[in-house]
Amino acid sequence: MAAPVPETAPASPAGSSPRESAFHPGERALQERAGVRARLEEVGRKVIRDFMPDQHRELFGKLPFLVVGSLDAQRQPWASILVGHPGFIASPDPRTLKVDAWAGHGDPLAANIMAGAPVGLLGIELETRRRNRANGSIVTVDAAGFTVRVSQSFGNCAQYIQARAHRWVAEPSTVAAPRPLRAQDAILSADAAGLVRRADTFFIATSSPVATGGRSGEEVDVSHRGGKPGFVRVTEEDGHTVLTTPDFRGNFYFNTLGNIALEPRSGLLFIDFASGDLLSLVGKSEIVWDGPELAAFAGAQRLARFRVTAGVFITDAVPLRWSQAELAPQLAATGSWEEAGSRDRILNRSSDRSS
Repeated sequence: MAAPVPETAPASPAGSSPRESAFHPGERALQERAGVRARLEEVGRKVIRDFMPDQHRELFGKLPFLVVGSLDAQRQPWASILVGHPGFIASPDPRTLKVDAWAGHGDPLAANIMAGAPVGLLGIELETRRRNRANGSIVTVDAAGFTVRVSQSFGNCAQYIQARAHRWVAEPSTVAAPRPLRAQDAILSADAAGLVRRADTFFIATSSPVATGGRSGEEVDVSHRGGKPGFVRVTEEDGHTVLTTPDFRGNFYFNTLGNIALEPRSGLLFIDFASGDLLSLVGKSEIVWDGPELAAFAGAQRLARFRVTAGVFITDAVPLRWSQAELAPQLAATGSWEEAGSRDRILNRSSDRSS
C-alpha cells in the first residue's frame, strides 16, 4: 500500500474565512462537554474553509468513487456512492466541484439530486488513507451529472481507515442497469444483517437544521467510520434492528455527532468490498455517553446507536472490487464486541456489581 500523503493547512485567502464560528450549536455543545471548546474554536477558524485548497481539489480529481450524503423529500439523510474513472470529479475553481456521474439502479440518491439541494461529499482514497470533506449545495443538474457550490471544506486525518487497493470489473455506466434489490424494513434481512456484522467500514450521512459560519439553510454531511471486523453490533429491540458502534478518539470537531444532537435522523451505507453489494439504511441515531456497555469496549469514548426504519440492499451495485483490508494501525488499541461480551452479559455484570 502507498504511504499516506500528509495534509497541510494553508492559510485562507483574505476575506474567505467566516467571522462567525465554524461550528454550529450542536457541535459546540459536544466540544464543551469534551472540554475542548476553546481550542477547537481556534482550530476551526484555520482549517474549516469556504473554499477547497489545491491539495483537496487534486484528491477529488483522482478518485474512482465519491461518497454522497443527501436528503429525500421528507428531509431524511441517505448515504450513497457514485463511481467513475478518475477525472469524473473536476474542480474548475476552489469553490466548485463538477460530478459527472449518476446514482446506480435502486439508489434513492437519484431522486435527491436537484438544483438547490444540500449535499455532503466525502472524497476518500483508501489506498493512501487520505480523505477530505466538501459540503455545499447543488447549483446545476445536467445530462452528465451535477455541479456543487462548496460552502465548507476540510480535511480529516487517516485514523481508522482500512487501506485497500481497487480494481474495475465493469464500466461505471453499468451501474444504471437493472439488478436484484431488496427493500429492507425495520428488521434487517439475514443477508443485510450479515453484511453489517462482517463490516470494518461504513459511512454515515447526517444533517443540521442550522448553518455555520454565517451561511443560511440546511446542511448535509457524510463521514467515514472504521473499526475491526464486527465493530458494528446487530441486535433486535422492540421490533427494530439496532446497530451499536464504538466512537473512537477523533479530531473533536463532532461534525457527525453534533448533527445527531440536533437532528437524530441519519443514513448509513455499507459496502461489501469483495462483491460490490451495497446496503443503504435510514433511521435514527443516538449517542451513549456512559454506562457498562461503553466501559466494556476498549478504546471507545462514546457509543452510537442506530435504530433502523428502512433501507435497500442492492446486489453487485458497484463495478469496483477491493483487496483484502490492511487494518488501520490505531485499531490495535481498541476492543471488540466479542471481547466486551453480549449486551445482556454486560448489563448483568453491571447489575451484579451494584447489588
